Amino acid sequence: MAWLARTPLHPQWLMRQRVAPDSLRGVVLDIGAGNRWLQPHLPTDVDYIALDYPPTGRDMYGAQPDVFADAAQLPLMNGCIDAVVCLEVIEHVRHPQQMLGEIARVLRPGGRLCLSMPFLYPIHDAPFDFQRLTRYGLVRDIEEVGLRVEVIRKDGHAVRTAGLLLCLAISGAAYGKRWWQALLLPVAAGLVLLVNLLAFALSLAWPDWDGMAMGYDVEATKP
Repeated sequence: MAWLARTPLHPQWLMRQRVAPDSLRGVVLDIGAGNRWLQPHLPTDVDYIALDYPPTGRDMYGAQPDVFADAAQLPLMNGCIDAVVCLEVIEHVRHPQQMLGEIARVLRPGGRLCLSMPFLYPIHDAPFDFQRLTRYGLVRDIEEVGLRVEVIRKDGHAVRTAGLLLCLAISGAAYGKRWWQALLLPVAAGLVLLVNLLAFALSLAWPDWDGMAMGYDVEATKP
């Protein structure tokens, strides 16, 4: 059923596809590596280290990283990493500021952090979903550990963000174990298709608004 995710029948169709950060070199630490999807996108001379957290990576997704560890207590030496990739992970970390401090510690001077976080998106991977941050909260927390934010990008047109949330609200209420929810599935499929197509079309003509985002992408460096 993977093909369904690429059609407007899927409630998350309006979300963008995952994109690997570019220009990564040296020793790259991938926090929350999951199925190691990032590794094939990296240059062949990169030393890739996949790290994941046992209760989520192993128990929920069957991940097979190089290291199982808590990102708030990285089992690595000071200044041994050239780049850290942390995509859609920080919302699942119980102590995010400790994790950012650990990232700053293991990065070499001039090292790079590529981080993304959802903003307007439902609870997922419960009970390991602890926070959402605005762009200002992300900059605050990253700079407090001594890193310098170079770029922060908004993910998702405001109209597409609203459409995504509506599609997820519709489908979330229709999928469940109660017998009557099965009766809602055909209606939900039609509504999701309609909302996806309308939101996509409107986003092509309507101005964006910075106040609504699916999430944020951040690039930061260690001075």
